Amino acid sequence: MPSYTASMSVEILTFGCRLNTLESEIMRARAGEAGLSDAVLVNTCAVTAEAVRQAKQAIRRARRERPDRPVIVSGCAAQTEAAAFAAMPEVDRVIGNEEKLTAEAYRGGARVAVGDIMAARRARAPRVDGIEGRARGFVQVQTGCDHRCTFCVIPFGRGNSRSLPVEEVAGQVRRFVASGYREVVLTGVDLTSWGNDLPGQPRLGVLVRAILRAVPELARLRLSSIDSIEVDADLLAAIAEEERLMPHLHLSLQHGDDLILKRMKRRHLRADAIRFTEAVRRLRPDVVFGADMIAGFPTETEAMFQNSLRILEECGLTFLHVFPFSPRPGTPAARMPQLDRGLVRERAARLRQAGEAAFRRHLASQIGAERSVLMERENLGRTEHFTLAEIAGKPGTMLRARITGATTRGLTAVAVAA
Repeated sequence: MPSYTASMSVEILTFGCRLNTLESEIMRARAGEAGLSDAVLVNTCAVTAEAVRQAKQAIRRARRERPDRPVIVSGCAAQTEAAAFAAMPEVDRVIGNEEKLTAEAYRGGARVAVGDIMAARRARAPRVDGIEGRARGFVQVQTGCDHRCTFCVIPFGRGNSRSLPVEEVAGQVRRFVASGYREVVLTGVDLTSWGNDLPGQPRLGVLVRAILRAVPELARLRLSSIDSIEVDADLLAAIAEEERLMPHLHLSLQHGDDLILKRMKRRHLRADAIRFTEAVRRLRPDVVFGADMIAGFPTETEAMFQNSLRILEECGLTFLHVFPFSPRPGTPAARMPQLDRGLVRERAARLRQAGEAAFRRHLASQIGAERSVLMERENLGRTEHFTLAEIAGKPGTMLRARITGATTRGLTAVAVAA
């Protein structure tokens, strides 16, 4: 489902990832610079067919509920399926992922303004002081992806990998901290590929260390989804040594069977993932892991699916994002032998059920512990491990808390003296 924000008379519907959340703030700023008012901006996601369907549904609803306002559509789905969105009578303009970050895109012009994303050679350096309705700041360090997983269209929505230099990233982190943010999340399309296109090809660990040195007043630094096979020695050292780097890592795992991983054109095998989680746990014993997992990939047998179920325990996964396989037109996986849709949904449900059991075990393990809770909303925050905690407090504050119990969605806690 989309997140919704409004500023004066510009409304933004955001689908998808943290990078889109950040870019929606940039869209808001650029639309304001262009003098745009009374408009609905829709920032779409293309990761699944369901995400595209939801975006189209939201566009139709926006037109029904606000018939006098122009509807401008952007994001990854608009980049990859510009003609389909332009054909919708509810849509006034379609702008591309590069164009949406410029004020010119909101001043009018062609009904479809979607350029060649593969021609983009450098990442833009967005300057944002805050994100409406968010207690943590999202900082883009990289965009695009040089890999070609067989199920994924995102490289065609984002282009090739482009990184922001250390000083620009540190400057954005400093702006968030100056605005009162206690936590910053580093985000990108392929976060662990950061630096490959920069002079000297620095790795993500260099960036993490540099941020923590350059912004000592930053209380918490968090990483968004990472590809474990790309993690470098400096990053492992930072995980072990930097208390301000949060002990929660979300892995782009996708599956637990070697043959399916090869058919996905992933660069790791199940043993690589298991070795990585074991190594990190030795360095940081309190670390928790989340993962993206796809159920029902083409050719997946029951035995292959069982390997995905088993890897939850073998990697010690706590937070699971499960995606029923969704064939995306133009991808190699869409041309592979497909599973029955009912079977795909059934396997996704079983994987979610296993993930929920692992999450409940994590919640039970936290009871009695003391944690630091960053308040996101009134009486609701997140611990260092990104676990929701119900505790009396105001948004944006940081509380020392003792965990007293668990609910279906998270923890209960009470404040203790620091």
